[in-house]
Amino acid sequence: MKYVTIINERRFEIEVDNEGRVLIDGEERDVDFLNLGGSLFSLITENKSFEAVIDDDEGRIDVMMRGRLFEAQVLDERAMLLMQRRGGVASASGEVNAPMPGLIVEVTAALGGEVAKGQTVIILESMKMQNELKSPIDGVVRAIHAEAGQAVDKNELLVEIKAPDTEN
Repeated sequence: MKYVTIINERRFEIEVDNEGRVLIDGEERDVDFLNLGGSLFSLITENKSFEAVIDDDEGRIDVMMRGRLFEAQVLDERAMLLMQRRGGVASASGEVNAPMPGLIVEVTAALGGEVAKGQTVIILESMKMQNELKSPIDGVVRAIHAEAGQAVDKNELLVEIKAPDTEN
């Protein structure tokens, strides 16, 4: 089966055949992937071992690995064709949500302040790791729903960012 995966606006073509071989952009990769329970996974590739927390939430896949959060979109061939016919992959919203339960360590964004796409707006501690949550778009911070020391649940809205070309 072929998939298109989009991570930080970079597109990867991934093919997994019936024998478990993985091709990424046409290059074969040695990958061992194991679910350790729930959303925790073990990944071994290129003689390196990684643990990752992977959460699929209504088509948006959050991957937390080595203290970094990656938002991914994975589309199979049919879904990619439909998206292309509709005018492309949907753009990101201006919401920053907690990818997992944790404790807010620091809020680096300021209400009314400008932020650039990819700029850290919240630092969340979860599973004894500090994770930088970044702005998904360029814009102005419209609302902050969290403060340092606050415990948050998975998917809780933390920061709202308004794109420069929107009314609200």
